[in-house]
Amino acid sequence: MIGLSEIEAARARIAGRLQSTPVVHSPSLSEIGGEEIHLKLEHLQTTGSFKLRGATNAVLKLNDEQRHHGVVGASTGNHGRGLAYAAREAGVKCIICMSSLVPQNKVDGIKAQGAEVRIIGTSQDDAQVEVENLVAKDGMTMLPPFDHPDIIAGQGTLGLELYEQMPEAETALVQLSGGGLISGVAAALKARNPRIRVIGISMERGAAMYECLKAGEPIHVEEIPTLADSLGGGIGLDNRYTFAMVRELVDDVVLVSETEIAQAIRHGYWQERQIIEGSGSVGIAAVMSGKVKLTGPTIVLVSGGNIDMELHHRIISGEDVDVTKE
Repeated sequence: MIGLSEIEAARARIAGRLQSTPVVHSPSLSEIGGEEIHLKLEHLQTTGSFKLRGATNAVLKLNDEQRHHGVVGASTGNHGRGLAYAAREAGVKCIICMSSLVPQNKVDGIKAQGAEVRIIGTSQDDAQVEVENLVAKDGMTMLPPFDHPDIIAGQGTLGLELYEQMPEAETALVQLSGGGLISGVAAALKARNPRIRVIGISMERGAAMYECLKAGEPIHVEEIPTLADSLGGGIGLDNRYTFAMVRELVDDVVLVSETEIAQAIRHGYWQERQIIEGSGSVGIAAVMSGKVKLTGPTIVLVSGGNIDMELHHRIISGEDVDVTKE
């Protein structure tokens, strides 16, 4: 398991290369949830999501030979953008492999950072095959979106920030997909406050880690189109880190529906004055739906804001969007 020492080292390594994002009180969610609720606005991070933390830490740890051959990774969007940015800043070649389910705005965002994008198949598992081909053929270094010690440690720096900004928090609602984010954040938070509850929030459509936890081992889970597209993809049948860390450190997992995600996006815009993507809004959705029982001060992570603005406009205007029919 990745622990506090690795996370603190990551924080020192990436210092000055990204933002410390704000925590704000939400009167509207506090009224709904019956406890004091604060939002961690990580969607205001330089690349629009928390993924820059892990990507920057991993890129800075490359040796000279790895830098020469470049980096490659599979992504549902935000990891690719963070990795592309970190690689560009370090002068390292970067290729991002993605499935056809990734929204075009996220593909464009990665290309804008100077990385090459390859669209492969209809799932992150399909994209991962191309990643492994590039590692074998061209000697590139694979930096995956979650199951890597340097990625987990980098995401854990967010947990250190959360504790320092709100040490009184008794509950943290954190996005759950492959588990890199919640593993790092939970490791940092529980090292500082062993009593804090960390609850993973995912979507009902294709919640891979949730299904793997139920099965007791990593299994294949079908990837289904969802408004929370950044939470899509499997955890890998050969998962080495995040499955065990989530099982050990996360107190509960809650799933939210597409309707609840859309309502949270609307709430984020009209009540919180924030533009939030589907995956970034699932913690808000869990509070609004009453699916989490809050006890004491609570922090809700807003993990990303890289949403297609046309889709965002449709949602906040009240349209009942079903991405399976797009």
